[in-house]
Amino acid sequence: MALRLAFMGTPEFSVPVLAALLDAGHQVAAVYSQPARPKGRGLTENPSPVAEFAAARGLQVRTPITLRKPEAASEFAALNVDAAIVVAYGLLLPKAVLDAPRLGCFNLHGSLLPRWRGAAPIQRAIMAGDMETGVMVMRLDEGLDTGPVLAAERLSIGRKTCGEVEAEMSRLGARLMVRTLAALAAGEAVETVQTEAGATYAKKIDKSETHIDWSKSVAEIDALIRGLSPMPGAWCLARGERLKVLYAEPVADAGAPGELLDDRLTVACGQGALRLTQVQRAGRGVAKAADFLRGFPLQVGERLS
Repeated sequence: MALRLAFMGTPEFSVPVLAALLDAGHQVAAVYSQPARPKGRGLTENPSPVAEFAAARGLQVRTPITLRKPEAASEFAALNVDAAIVVAYGLLLPKAVLDAPRLGCFNLHGSLLPRWRGAAPIQRAIMAGDMETGVMVMRLDEGLDTGPVLAAERLSIGRKTCGEVEAEMSRLGARLMVRTLAALAAGEAVETVQTEAGATYAKKIDKSETHIDWSKSVAEIDALIRGLSPMPGAWCLARGERLKVLYAEPVADAGAPGELLDDRLTVACGQGALRLTQVQRAGRGVAKAADFLRGFPLQVGERLS
């Protein structure tokens, strides 16, 4: 059964979900996304990936700064939708919006709730060393990711980066949301109330967290690098120049923290060592270690900070 929906999302992560809902035959009455913001050196205002995709599909796009004003809530209620689907939208929904759809508002969240409620669940899971995460469809309430869960899929993190986990999760989540809406339309959806046991908060990534501290263990630094790759990226200084590290491999070696141990860009940590395999200088593209060293020949014994 096709439903009349409002879709609310902003980044590339959200696009496959919107596409899947359209492919499943649902009617999307309006798409809500964050306003265009200046990007790049020219500070050109570009629409969000969701807004761009929606406009290309001929959908109505709305980009309010807030939904808390009465007129914004009234405009949303006037859509007369069966449900609102929220995927990394970036704005909290006030009660007037939450109560407007006939079936409710449903969020696709990138963690195994109640672990990692909040803004950066994928990054925090990887940075904490979790080996497994998941994607869940939950009913939105006035709390922060506290509503009952309708469906879930688990996925392994292993040695994946945040970008790799996000891409996999987005594909899984798109299929999960389509199945969940089918169950809702048929009156067969089962909602499970979240327990507070094991609840953790995934706060936004602060710039101060992105600087690599080589005195930490290899496991901690490796998790930081993967959790922040590709954006915003963990970084260090090489001869005073900022160097973003996008991927590294733990190796059996040792030295003073930050010391370059060989000609393959192996760097000593507080415990163990990491071989940096993908790096990026400021203003340059991503490079493999060998290519980087050809243009920036660091010497064994030099220190990264």
